[in-house]
Amino acid sequence: MKASTNLKLAWSTVMLFLFNIVLFAQEKKVDVDVNIGKDNSSQWYANPIVWVIGGAVFILLLVALLRNKSKD
Repeated sequence: MKASTNLKLAWSTVMLFLFNIVLFAQEKKVDVDVNIGKDNSSQWYANPIVWVIGGAVFILLLVALLRNKSKD
């Protein structure tokens, strides 16, 4: 029983070591150049007013759909 446990431990150690080698082999050192805000053009969804108006419309629709319409 002890030999089986030692064998599982050794197998797990070897497999974890090999996984570690594979993961490090996939790492790629790339210099990424991200240009954010270089131009003065803006997208419509970057404007906070659009989000406020959209949220208000969503809340109004939600209230209208969930309103209890039962009559006594």
